[in-house]
Amino acid sequence: MRVLSGIQPSGSLHIGNYFGMMQPMIAYQKQEELFVFIVNLHALTTITDAEELKRNTINAAADFLALGLKPEKSIFWVQSDVAEVTELTWILSNVTSMGLLERCHSYKDKIAKGIVPNHGLFAYPVLMAADILLYQSNIIPVGKDQKQHVEVARDIAVRFNHTFGQTFVLPEPEINEQLAVVPGLDGQKMSKSYNNAIDIFTDRETLDRTVMKVVTDSTPVDEPKNPDTCNLFALYSLFASPEKTEELRERYLRPGLKYVDVKKELAQLIWDYFGEHRDKRAKLVEREDTIREILNEGAKKARRIARETMELVRDRVGIRY
Repeated sequence: MRVLSGIQPSGSLHIGNYFGMMQPMIAYQKQEELFVFIVNLHALTTITDAEELKRNTINAAADFLALGLKPEKSIFWVQSDVAEVTELTWILSNVTSMGLLERCHSYKDKIAKGIVPNHGLFAYPVLMAADILLYQSNIIPVGKDQKQHVEVARDIAVRFNHTFGQTFVLPEPEINEQLAVVPGLDGQKMSKSYNNAIDIFTDRETLDRTVMKVVTDSTPVDEPKNPDTCNLFALYSLFASPEKTEELRERYLRPGLKYVDVKKELAQLIWDYFGEHRDKRAKLVEREDTIREILNEGAKKARRIARETMELVRDRVGIRY
């Protein structure tokens, strides 16, 4: 079973990235054929500073490795290092209807938030489909907001297979319903673009200051509170043991709980949770050449599979003669 997912190097990775994608992907390396890549071509839809993108790419790789991804048990590379993906994107564009892309929620949501539309943003799902189909991927772990893009990849694959003959495996999205949407500081999905994220690897002062911004309701201290509608409780439960989470639930249901106390406890939980990973990352970033070597080796492995797929695709569509 081939499992594939990627992450954008659009900024510091946050706990939404970790629980929504990184942690589940790292767990897969114990039992499945795991493909993980840094989608720097996708990041071009939002980043126009070359040095920023380069730095973010190395940082994202360091984050993944520090959090437990093992290159010997996975294929780990940078998207742009396998040029076949851009060739496949163009070929797939010719079997992708405009209506299919116009129905994509992500594009409409970004435009509604004021992002200037361009072709890259509009055709984003075709590049994502190429990412998935190029490696004949079976399972694509994604958050709820990306499920539609995997369905688009399936639709494109079906159309291509019907037009040119059986070529691509049909991918299946996999969503962990409990972790599909990690809440941000304001209760929306955690996202850098919403400015509501808690970074994984940040200094303690910044972490404390960020956690204090978690939005809570105005229930007085001397009244019980509802943990099931509380953004702070949802974040706390990601890091605490079931026992500690249940203890906090009971505190919510009794008068006297102060949100500020829970925020302090949450900041400590987050700091402790990533402690060993933070130390490992600090050592990794001192050896950037090692990170690049790991990514280059991963790209070589990915490229071998990509070339096999593209030989078949070129033959199917008639551009190999």
